[in-house]
Amino acid sequence: MLLLSRAVRVYVATAPCNLRKSFEGLANEVRQALVKDPLSGHVFVFLNRRKTQVKLLLWTRGGFTIVAKRLERGTFTFPARVAEGARSVEVDVHELSMLLEGIDVGAARTSRRWEPPAHQRGGTWPAVF
Repeated sequence: MLLLSRAVRVYVATAPCNLRKSFEGLANEVRQALVKDPLSGHVFVFLNRRKTQVKLLLWTRGGFTIVAKRLERGTFTFPARVAEGARSVEVDVHELSMLLEGIDVGAARTSRRWEPPAHQRGGTWPAVF
């Protein structure tokens, strides 16, 4: 289980990656293929060509962290909303959890959740007694 803040963005690379790469190799993939900063604290997800393996790269306080998973049966589903020419797809943290569990995000039904109004996010919350 990964515990990530909703402020953390998750970028899934659209092109397959050679998952024999380690820290520096994946960091270079983030810089060159995704055109993002690997030191941003966001999560970068790479799948192999057969979609049976996934690696996540993220920067934590002490350095890079890699999380890897290999499926013994089946494949990881890829987010369906890929714009043509896009290098990556941004997904929510809960979508990442479903992707790692092998759940098809497109077929999953999610309930609407309460979100605070936009004008209250940056301001003060009303006092409730």
